[in-house]
Amino acid sequence: MPGYVADLRRAIEKSTPLLEKMDDEATRRRPGPAKWSPREIIGHLIDSASNNHQRFVRAQFQDDLIFPGYAQDAWVSAQKYQEAPWSELLLLWRSFNLHLARVMESVPEDHRLRRRERHNLDQLAWVPVPRDTPATLDYFMADYVAHLNHHLDQILKPR
Repeated sequence: MPGYVADLRRAIEKSTPLLEKMDDEATRRRPGPAKWSPREIIGHLIDSASNNHQRFVRAQFQDDLIFPGYAQDAWVSAQKYQEAPWSELLLLWRSFNLHLARVMESVPEDHRLRRRERHNLDQLAWVPVPRDTPATLDYFMADYVAHLNHHLDQILKPR
């Protein structure tokens, strides 16, 4: 099992009780102008899980790592995560990411490690891969977990 799968499960199990303890006002508070509240961050992580779920599955059946992007701020706004019940957001976030951990774990090693010359991870990855550098699905899945942890830190370890 790739280490990032265990990291994802650990992040979910460690952060869920901390997130559940947050009071309603704290989950709605935006740290600054044009910044997301914890509700909106969790909503964004749900959107990220949704988009990356199909990318991780599709990557097993195609020769490249080219996928559509999405307008993150517009998606967060359109879905009104700021008004959504915190407990429902957490349940969906947790369940979707536990499912993604199973998806990641089930990807055969040859699919995970195959170098793809064609990709758009220069646009999609949290830590971009230059377009002229081959990329792997393994990298993209690890990058997903790093992105999730970054956003959890924004909520649980605000500066």
